[in-house]
Amino acid sequence: MRRLLIAGNWKMNKDIHETATLINELKERLKDFKNQVDITLCPPFPSLVVAKSLIKDSALKLGAQNMSQHDDGAYTGEVSATMLSSIGCEYVILGHSERRQHFKETDEIVNAKVKKALKSGLTPIVCIGETLEEREAGITDRIITTQIKDVLHELSSSDVEKIIIAYEPVWAIGTGRNATPDQANQVHRLIRKLVGQHYSWRVAEKLIIQYGGSVNPQNAYALLSQPEIDGALVGGASLSSDSFTRIIQAAVEAK
Repeated sequence: MRRLLIAGNWKMNKDIHETATLINELKERLKDFKNQVDITLCPPFPSLVVAKSLIKDSALKLGAQNMSQHDDGAYTGEVSATMLSSIGCEYVILGHSERRQHFKETDEIVNAKVKKALKSGLTPIVCIGETLEEREAGITDRIITTQIKDVLHELSSSDVEKIIIAYEPVWAIGTGRNATPDQANQVHRLIRKLVGQHYSWRVAEKLIIQYGGSVNPQNAYALLSQPEIDGALVGGASLSSDSFTRIIQAAVEAK
């Protein structure tokens, strides 16, 4: 049985003081969920050290929103996998559609980052998904197939067992729109099938595949009750302790 993972991607929100307030609220609200679902918070880089100290002995784990594919060097403004590991991060989001759109990240770059993350002991949350134009053109399956092939390039079965895939239809991120539960489940099923073909069904069955794209308390239960959906990558709704807690409650009830 795959364990659910709910990850909160705070994006460029919350300073250090706001981070402390939100985490303290979440610690109290989520203390009863510690052994029922994995919960990860991904604050901005300046808040990671404070967040790590605050989540100690709680139900919460720590992740970052991005990292460099390089170990060190003259890369102004970048953060390496080893830096994140030294802070105490356990997860890192890679290839988010906003990174692809605004910072021109390619599948090749995401693949390089995945390899670095694994080498440093981080669990990559690898994002893939189609645009609205691609869905309307009827090529969602082709896009997902290409992305899976490219972001997992040269990864071994043991590597893939250590990663998480997040399916996030680009047209549903921050728009208030989201894939229907059936649409999302179909793509998750395709992802699992592709991993099974490239590796083995054993690896595919163990793979955690999250859904991301305007997940909120109102749609969380319907999405998370789908058999192929193993959690959620939550954006705006993770910025409120009330809405994030309700999503986690929905996850527990759905499974």
